[in-house]
Amino acid sequence: MNSGESSETVPALTPDVCARLREALLRCRYDADGVTDALGAAAHAALGRGEPLPALRASADAGELGTLIRLFLLGRREPAEQVTAAFAPLSAADAVAAGILRPDGDGFRAGLDIRPHSDGETSWWVVADLDSDQLGRPVDREHVLGVGHASLSLVRATSRRPVRSLLDLGTGNGVQALHASTHAEHITATDVSERALALARATFLLNELDVELVRGEWFTPVARRRFDQIVCNPPFVVGPPRVDYTYRDSGLGGDDASALVVRQLPSLLTDGGVGQLLASWLHVGDEDWSDRVTRWLPHGTDAWFVQRDVADPALYVGTWLRDEGFDPRSPEGIAKAEAWLDWFAAHDVRGIGFGFVTLRKTAGEPTIVCEDLRQAYDDPLGTEAALWLDRVEWLRSRDDAALLATPFRVPDSVALERIDAPSDEGWETSIRRLHRLDGPGWQHEVDELVTALLGGCRGLLPLEDLLELLAAAHGEDVTQLRETATPLVRELVRHGMLEPAGGIPVTAPAGAAVR
Repeated sequence: MNSGESSETVPALTPDVCARLREALLRCRYDADGVTDALGAAAHAALGRGEPLPALRASADAGELGTLIRLFLLGRREPAEQVTAAFAPLSAADAVAAGILRPDGDGFRAGLDIRPHSDGETSWWVVADLDSDQLGRPVDREHVLGVGHASLSLVRATSRRPVRSLLDLGTGNGVQALHASTHAEHITATDVSERALALARATFLLNELDVELVRGEWFTPVARRRFDQIVCNPPFVVGPPRVDYTYRDSGLGGDDASALVVRQLPSLLTDGGVGQLLASWLHVGDEDWSDRVTRWLPHGTDAWFVQRDVADPALYVGTWLRDEGFDPRSPEGIAKAEAWLDWFAAHDVRGIGFGFVTLRKTAGEPTIVCEDLRQAYDDPLGTEAALWLDRVEWLRSRDDAALLATPFRVPDSVALERIDAPSDEGWETSIRRLHRLDGPGWQHEVDELVTALLGGCRGLLPLEDLLELLAAAHGEDVTQLRETATPLVRELVRHGMLEPAGGIPVTAPAGAAVR
């Protein structure tokens, strides 16, 4: 074991220590804006790409803030005199005793990863463990991960509508709860790891947030409670049933961890309550992945499964080996990879799907949709998920007769693309494709009749009248047009490519205020 505190121990991050550390961080302007201002946009962007030298050079003239940047963001050893000045009123000795610093010769290095994190409006600090690069060895079993791509993707996939109660299941470093503080009145955070709860508590103390922390496995510590919203970044790595690292391994085989959360989460929701989580699922043999994940659902649950990626098993294993600090080419890395790939082969695993799941407890006939979303998009999926649930609720309340009586309009964010091919009579349209220019960027190919129908959707005439006009103009049977149009209209409404003229009302859990 290298020098420095093992993540198997629990650091003594007391309220007093965190209060004094907070004072030092504020005084030095060690926050999202302060770091960006000190480094400049170019050096800050380079640091985000994993290029430390521009930030190292820029921090040289940043005084005590530069000391903190080099300690926590660049993993450098800093002289004792400069560290003492930057940490005041927290003494270096107390910081070492709390695990925040570790002695190194005549100076100090960071003992924990403490870095600014922002949603663009609020700046927080997140406390986590050092990664394998900073430690110079693989991380420990109880390692508490920092804010990574998975955490950030869940942040963006979570609805921020106001709720009274929110559960952060498997809080880790506490980053989901930080974002939840912008829209939830009461937050409960759980984790199976004592160390994770200690670091999450430090995160909340540094940011002066009141979060209820409860230790226990899965939903056990809150089994008889109900929440308006639940967010969960579970240990969703799939493979043999083992626990090498608590932040990623559940001890359950295959994709059973994701299945467990999907099955049990709805029972802890209030009426109309929403759950949002990251999940992984196996692509086994010729089985359709949507059939696999929908079998996990309990009765009375709206569900939107969005598959963002499908990984090849060999690539998947190599990625996670590097994540834990192993070189896949080393003897140990090869042995671990072989055992993992043997398990995949024995279970006919041909791919590993990854994505987001949105669940809602409903008393009505549930809507279940599984779809691929592998294209790039910039808008947060959380906003789209909330709107998707609104559209689903609106559609559920209207039978086909009510749908036909509704005037619709095409939103301004939807465009029609035409692709023309040469023909004997000049150019002939071969493809008509609707594009949604915001959100996930959905696309739908449509024919000439649908194009004409949507062209008339200006919020003035009911759908029934438009279909009768369309039938008369094109010599079509209006009854057949109705039967064809209603499922298509429902799908376009779900994707935000068609909307009722009066708009769709916002839905919320029972008792939750809508602002």
